[in-house]
Amino acid sequence: MEIHPAAVVSSGAELGTGVKIGPYSTIGSNVRIGSDSIIGAHVVIEGHTEIGERNRISPFSSIGIAPQDVAYKGEDTRLLIGDDNVIREYVTISRATTKEEWKTVIGNSNYIMAYAHIAHDCYLGDMIIMSNAATLGGHIKIGDHSIIGGLVAIHQFVRIGAYAFIGGMTGIVKDIPPFMITSGSRARLYGINRKGLTRQGFSKETIGGLKKAYRIIWRQNRRFSEGIKQVRNEVKSTPELEVLLNFFEGSKRGILR
Repeated sequence: MEIHPAAVVSSGAELGTGVKIGPYSTIGSNVRIGSDSIIGAHVVIEGHTEIGERNRISPFSSIGIAPQDVAYKGEDTRLLIGDDNVIREYVTISRATTKEEWKTVIGNSNYIMAYAHIAHDCYLGDMIIMSNAATLGGHIKIGDHSIIGGLVAIHQFVRIGAYAFIGGMTGIVKDIPPFMITSGSRARLYGINRKGLTRQGFSKETIGGLKKAYRIIWRQNRRFSEGIKQVRNEVKSTPELEVLLNFFEGSKRGILR
């Protein structure tokens, strides 16, 4: 390990082999950091926070801070971060409240750019990009491979489906289905994220089925339940199509039209 003399690391913290801690960083007593992770200067990591291996956390980030919730009374909640994440400057990530599972979760290989905020009780999958100053309210769930543009604001309890692409400066108050492009100061859907899916290796048949499902469900101005029934009757089933259709279940905020 390499711990700068100006860093403050609690005796109760657990650090893996190869961990580096920069000057003026503060590591709390209930923090665990996995092997080969690098913590830059002026980083604060506190609370019951578990960070996996090979993460990179840039200067002035605040990780595992208390949730911004007036009902929080100092309960023993958690922040869990996986492996190979990049967390850039001034990022803030809150530990959870007691209102769900007592944990905020971030998966693996995510790239979180400067000034982004991840609030309490959020759940992020893998390979997600959050651009500069993207802001998540509490209890948000984001699927794998999603891209969140700069200055995006997402309302609490919203779900973002896998492989979704959200343009910059978008305000989102309802669920964004997987595989979709969304943009606008008040979010609008703009169809299937065709280029993104092609780059990820999805077949033309899969993308074509998703495009047909989109036309049926969103373009024909019918109830979602009717559109889903028609899609199941007319579009060949694929795992990706099932992900899209199953996304409609359990929505708390409603699905974006």
